[in-house]
Amino acid sequence: MIEALDPLTAPLPPEVPLSKAPLVRVICQLRFPLIVAVEQRDTIAPFQEAIRGTYPVLRQERTQAVLLGPTGIGQAAPNQIVWRFHDIDAAWRVSLAPDFLALETTRYTSRSEFLDRLRQVLVVLGEHVQPKLIDRLGVRYIDRIAGSDVLELPRLVRPEVCGIAGTAAATHLQHSITESMFVIDREQMLARWGKLPPQATIDPAAIEPINEPSWILDLDMFGTERVVFDVDRVLAAATGYCERIYGVFRWAVTDEFLRRFGGNV
Repeated sequence: MIEALDPLTAPLPPEVPLSKAPLVRVICQLRFPLIVAVEQRDTIAPFQEAIRGTYPVLRQERTQAVLLGPTGIGQAAPNQIVWRFHDIDAAWRVSLAPDFLALETTRYTSRSEFLDRLRQVLVVLGEHVQPKLIDRLGVRYIDRIAGSDVLELPRLVRPEVCGIAGTAAATHLQHSITESMFVIDREQMLARWGKLPPQATIDPAAIEPINEPSWILDLDMFGTERVVFDVDRVLAAATGYCERIYGVFRWAVTDEFLRRFGGNV
């Protein structure tokens, strides 16, 4: 019998705070048409001053990009300046480039804190960069378990998610990643989960390699409809993405998972 619950449309479950949540990174990114002036220090200075109390460390980076074609790696794409604003502990980071803004954290405590910080940064973006349109908005949550918890995976996630890692063949399993793309109305969700060997990653920019086997649950919800930039509109969409990602997360994990990582269920 097919289960009636559809985690992509079902009513959202109540939040269960996890005191030891295995979240390794949460990211919100919005992309907008190119604003060349963002590469200039004179332009970025007012933006920096507006957030410097919260993100006092500023680093200038250049992205390294190459063009891939049918014959392999081709001419390198032009480097793009990215301004990285950190808090003192480097647990929170704001990234600003000529065509995107991102807020990310490796120390997520609550949805409300994340969205409050997002609103603050969006207000400053609107005041000092003034994008007129948004081309893409996405929110991404990455969970990772490691150590002995990986051996107990069948108790921590539902069978459909556990997959081959819940069979006898798991004793020989080193690497197994499932990737699924879902469409929900005008939005999409890219869901990836699976086991990684030591020193492996599927995304070096977001999932750092570690020295032991691990299992990841990577949920990325996004919309690509071009809309007028408006702080309240962007925040409402990001809130909806956070909530739906949580609904899929709760569908994927068991009550034992919640208890294991500090939930009261």
